[in-house]
Amino acid sequence: MRAGALPALARLTEEGTLHTITTAFPSVTGPAYTPFLTGRHPGSVGLPGLRWFDRARDATGWPANARSYVGAEMRHVDRDLAPESRTMFELADPSLGALSVIGRGLAPRARIGRGAGFVLRTALTHFRGDVRGWLALDRVIADQIARRVRSERPAYVFAALTGIDKTSHAAGHDSALTREAMQIVDDLVARLRADAERDGRWEAMQLWVVSDHGHSPVREHDDLAALVASMGFRVLAHPRVLARAPQVAVMVSGNAMAHLYFELERRERPFWDALAPTYDAVIEEIIARPSGDLAILPRSATVCEIRSHRGGVARLCTDGRRYSYRPLTGDPLGIGEQEAVDERTAYEVTFDSDYPDALVQIARIIACERSGDVILSAAREWDLRARYEPIPHRSTHGALHREHMLVPLLTNRRVRGTPRRTVDVMPSAARVLGVDPGTVEGVSFA
Repeated sequence: MRAGALPALARLTEEGTLHTITTAFPSVTGPAYTPFLTGRHPGSVGLPGLRWFDRARDATGWPANARSYVGAEMRHVDRDLAPESRTMFELADPSLGALSVIGRGLAPRARIGRGAGFVLRTALTHFRGDVRGWLALDRVIADQIARRVRSERPAYVFAALTGIDKTSHAAGHDSALTREAMQIVDDLVARLRADAERDGRWEAMQLWVVSDHGHSPVREHDDLAALVASMGFRVLAHPRVLARAPQVAVMVSGNAMAHLYFELERRERPFWDALAPTYDAVIEEIIARPSGDLAILPRSATVCEIRSHRGGVARLCTDGRRYSYRPLTGDPLGIGEQEAVDERTAYEVTFDSDYPDALVQIARIIACERSGDVILSAAREWDLRARYEPIPHRSTHGALHREHMLVPLLTNRRVRGTPRRTVDVMPSAARVLGVDPGTVEGVSFA
């Protein structure tokens, strides 16, 4: 915007507000859409990652019992989503959604980018690693959004343009290609505004621009699945999930975070105290590598150990409303001891650290029954998946680092409150529309 490349967005900042807020952990597309559409964190609605192992066997099928929202299984997101969580599409009528991973409550006709032909085109673009093809898809989607908003005037629109993410992975988040993807967003904003001003709708329209995650450069890729296999375990990992009698499930998301599941024959989630005697050395070896940063070891649904090879060990406890962080042999989050702080204070004491909002984000993910027995957040300049990506990753996301967790929120009107988290977006939209958001974890800023 400062360089003049995004004039429509720059114009909004002059009239509205531009905030830096935190996204959700894992900071990866799919799970990180849940705050926008449900007002809850990914773990709270049963989507702990882009990939996860179904220990309970109540959502997936034999033989893998694992879920990946990359590809055909994306169609299961709405079913996997906690049934009590209402989406904005269910609350706002009429709604329109474009390239939304979550679509529950959205009428088939109101789904932009869901037809068989478009899905085939998207799949070919993905598996060919066709970055320019993603920009072409963004232009198609943007054109349909502008035309249908102009003609149908829906109460609520959720539109995801994914080209910025794809170009960031392929060329870096500061590349000319990524700037081109940003300009598609800018052009769409300009069209929506021009149409609304011409029709006399602009003064009543709320137009918010936000991201589901950030990005940071990748220097090297570690192969977490291969590493665990080299330790003598039979590993289940995507895309090769038909492993013979697997012992460990390695579910990489983002690709800078991962869930590890041990003793896969268990149907109920084991906590770390029961696993530590057998697997503690495995975790120590993983976090001692250059790619290792944080290991989160749930001891219950409300208590976990946070371990760093360089930063020591701390313990996080929560009762769902307050959070206590106690350094034991070190301070892996670098925030000092925190005793029974509320969510606002937990946000403030972590915001300027390397792990913004880590206390709340970690507490939410360990509470999810579908989360791994160990949750990993990769070191800066590393990710945890060295194979099988159609687009070579020169930039990554998914971890708890500030480059991944901090995102912009741009509104075309000045807001009453202070936006802090992406979970605040949904209850704010509900308030603007005058509907009850139901049970949410965010706080309205509208």
